[in-house]
Amino acid sequence: MLRKSMERHQTLRERILETIRDAIMSGALKPGEKVAEPELAERFGISRTPIREAFRQLESEGYLTVIPRKGAVVVSFSQKDVEEFYAIKSILEGYAARRACENMTDRDIEKLRSVNEKLRTLAREGDVKHFFKIHNDFHDLFIKAADNEKLIELINNLMQKFQRLRIASLSLPGRMQISVEEHDKIIDAFELRNGEQAEKLVRKNAEYGGMVLMQGKHGDKAESLRLDL
Repeated sequence: MLRKSMERHQTLRERILETIRDAIMSGALKPGEKVAEPELAERFGISRTPIREAFRQLESEGYLTVIPRKGAVVVSFSQKDVEEFYAIKSILEGYAARRACENMTDRDIEKLRSVNEKLRTLAREGDVKHFFKIHNDFHDLFIKAADNEKLIELINNLMQKFQRLRIASLSLPGRMQISVEEHDKIIDAFELRNGEQAEKLVRKNAEYGGMVLMQGKHGDKAESLRLDL
């Protein structure tokens, strides 16, 4: 009985999370706008406790800021925030890719190819939500292969806090397909055990993601960062 109650609570929490995430990503909730607890409580027919739990989760993902005695407000990211996040992302993941080349097995590389084929299908279908989840699996594979617990922790904390930016970048027209093409070249570098090339490609991958997000479209400057090495 307790287990069923916990499962219902978890399912409800996930529904609240999805509702708020979707509203923010679609623009229905705008940066700086307050997310009202009473409206959500009435909509889902629940107390405010699970809503506050969802708010804390969304705050950790970079969607909301919870202000004491005022409530939850949609986070507003500046261009500087975007530039700084993707700069750090490129350095950390690039280093992870270089280290991974020393440890990656043929089986690991086959897993990467398998994951990227799933991403290719999702990109054709335009399924951003599932693409984002599987995209994380791709990066997790080579980051874990770097075999550096402190590095993994740093990257995971950073990715969690800026989840909203990453989804926004992947949601832009054509971005998912380009990501799959970038991954193909990264996998080739891993297969050749070319750490320098793997690092360069992964760093350019992150730089391109930040560039298209700042532009909001694929402009000339962004195109120059495509992985044609």
